[in-house]
Amino acid sequence: MLAYKHYSFDLWLTLIKSNPNFKEERTRYFFNRFNYAQKTLNDVALIFRQVDLMCNSINEKTGKNISAEEMYLMVISTINDHTFLRDIDLEELYSDMEKLVFKFMPVVYSPETAIVLSQLKQANGNTISILSNTGFIKGKTLRKVLTAINLDAFFDFQLYSDEEGMSKPNRNFFKLMFDKIIENREDQDFKLNDVIHVGDNLRADIYGANSFGINSRLINSNNIPILSLI
Repeated sequence: MLAYKHYSFDLWLTLIKSNPNFKEERTRYFFNRFNYAQKTLNDVALIFRQVDLMCNSINEKTGKNISAEEMYLMVISTINDHTFLRDIDLEELYSDMEKLVFKFMPVVYSPETAIVLSQLKQANGNTISILSNTGFIKGKTLRKVLTAINLDAFFDFQLYSDEEGMSKPNRNFFKLMFDKIIENREDQDFKLNDVIHVGDNLRADIYGANSFGINSRLINSNNIPILSLI
């Protein structure tokens, strides 16, 4: 593996993955609280999956970002046969979802994840960052998660689609990342070829990085582990 000066990482299914209990409890929360159409628990779980896939596809196609609140409203509307429900306290709803996240914390993707990040960070002059699309969980929550699972110290900065209004593979999102790298480094000869973006999504991560002109590496979804970076 060639040596780079900056390593950019996707987050979900690259460095961390969901706690299965979180999705189960989230489904139960909506089943009990917003299920006026009397859908089954399995129906509600399927609706969450459909909204997640749809919004992810839209974000990848447009390069923009559908907010977590909009996604939760889509779920509630679909549960109730596309009836618009009034008087939903979105701030309270997201607060409850964040509490669930911390009750059923995401987990580090593999035992080697922290080892690899540590070795990359310790290499002379290396910097590391996060470039992640978000969905039902906002960037502000993910920052807290990385702190709680002791990964935050590895990263010089973190960029999330909900905070920037852009989603991978939007090349402007990658440009924002590159500009941020330049701000954080002192070397004057830093180039696009000095950066590699690592992720699990062929379109968002690999196509997005390559379209901007930086190197990329697909891991996990193709059975190549993060350990391959070192």
